[in-house]
Amino acid sequence: MPGKVQLAFAQAAAADGVALGSQTFDWFCEQGHVGLERVAKARRDPALVAPVLAALAPLAAIYGHLKGDVSVLHAARENLLLPVELVHEPSGTVIEVDESVHFTSSRLAALELYPGDAAVGFDVDEYEALCRVWCARTDALSRGLPAKGFGFGGVHRERAYRDALLDLAAPAMGHPPVVRIAAVDGDGGAAYRRGRAALLALLG
Repeated sequence: MPGKVQLAFAQAAAADGVALGSQTFDWFCEQGHVGLERVAKARRDPALVAPVLAALAPLAAIYGHLKGDVSVLHAARENLLLPVELVHEPSGTVIEVDESVHFTSSRLAALELYPGDAAVGFDVDEYEALCRVWCARTDALSRGLPAKGFGFGGVHRERAYRDALLDLAAPAMGHPPVVRIAAVDGDGGAAYRRGRAALLALLG
């Protein structure tokens, strides 16, 4: 179920004739990149081999850099799929509307480990700059809360890893690049208006 910001974004898009809905994917689950590899192998599709292998290396590096415990991914549930709040079903494009909590030092560290040729539908440099601006405030949020695989205080590291997982896994599994639009002010409607032209161009 989309949050308030994402719902406002979707409503603004709908008024423009762009239908966005929630969805889940078997390759985006609690097992992270371990699940991605498992699902890709199960499909036995030769076209997936190279892109998935190319995504697995940086994802493993990001997970390790963020001090994730990989044994937790291997023990995690295969059927616990992570929600994707906004998807343009006709094109299969995932659209992420990112509030300020997504702009942390952990997210910056993850972005810095993206391959230079990563297929993404947003400006990585702009996102890194926003992380530098916001991290002094956002790193302190949820500091005492635990996250599976990341321990106490690991919520922001888990969020950064899952953002990276979605960014790198989606194109590897045959989807268009993930479109990300910043909404640090918490205004989903305004975020749609800012990103409207670029979004409509990407959706064709």
